[in-house]
Amino acid sequence: MASLFSPLQLGALTLPNRIMMAPLTRCRADDGHIPNALMSQYYVQRATAGLIITEATMIMEGHSAFWREPGIYSQEQTAGWRKITDAVHEGGGRIFLQLWHGGRACHPLLNRGAQPVAPSALAITNDEVHTPEGKKPYVVPRVLRDNELPAIVFGFQTAAENAKTAGFDGIEIHGANGYLLDEFLRDGSNQRTGRYGGSIENRARLMLEVLEAVCAVWGSHCVGLRISPLNSYNSMRDSDPIGLSTWLAKRLNDFNLAYLHVMRGDFFQQQSGDIMTPIRQNYTGVLIGNMGYSAYEADQVIQAGQLDAIAFGASFLANPDLPARIKAGAVLNEPNPATFYTQGAQGYIDYPALNHK
Repeated sequence: MASLFSPLQLGALTLPNRIMMAPLTRCRADDGHIPNALMSQYYVQRATAGLIITEATMIMEGHSAFWREPGIYSQEQTAGWRKITDAVHEGGGRIFLQLWHGGRACHPLLNRGAQPVAPSALAITNDEVHTPEGKKPYVVPRVLRDNELPAIVFGFQTAAENAKTAGFDGIEIHGANGYLLDEFLRDGSNQRTGRYGGSIENRARLMLEVLEAVCAVWGSHCVGLRISPLNSYNSMRDSDPIGLSTWLAKRLNDFNLAYLHVMRGDFFQQQSGDIMTPIRQNYTGVLIGNMGYSAYEADQVIQAGQLDAIAFGASFLANPDLPARIKAGAVLNEPNPATFYTQGAQGYIDYPALNHK
């Protein structure tokens, strides 16, 4: 496992290993989407990751998709995150904040009756949303006008400024899994015309405008981007995911980002194909892979130069000391899906660490 445990330069940061903690929505924030002490304990437990990437965090009020997810648009939220980043840094860790707009995955029951927004009036149909009244169908979103999009870009920029105040080491833009930026990017959810629809260049315009805005705040070397060109989660599809991935990989070289974080597969196995090879062939920066990598495969692809690091999701959720377990060849705790989105400590901070004697 020498490759997994070799240092990696990520912008201004030197990571001690290449085992990243993937962003994992856990719904433990307080009312008002305020980060709390329980969340701090959770992240500090995982501070031995090469890099922690936080759960998806709301950039703007009124766009909740998970009921109890955290935000970064208020002073109280920013102060709550500051306590977490201070604690993670004291524990020797490094932490990026994932910035996110839920788009059509938001629901009126989570947002005082407000209709969600999206590039096109197409609802999510392959799942339901958790609400205070139980699981409910998604609703048809309202189509965003072109003249509304600068306010969303400004929302990401303001959230990036708040993330800096909160003491993060950098930010990740959530461009994956059927949320707003991904909805614009893929043609299965973007059926609009004009400057933000049609060609790949137009569909990617909003994502690239967001990247430009947040890089102006942080410097590009502190900004990452996550994409999922194959994932059908949240009723997502694209007619040419390999072509989309290739175009985007080339275009992102203009930004000199800290990294590009790619989900390589599809949760529901409706779309398949090799997107990692064309992305690696065309993207010159740090490339992080995600979805279903074992420690052995992770080490092999890093050694072969196919990837620079791997982000682990469920295994980090259930194993707060995942790097130590991988290094020791120890058995991993199994995650409990029943507690992924519940409230409280159970299934959150009570997974046991490896007992070193």
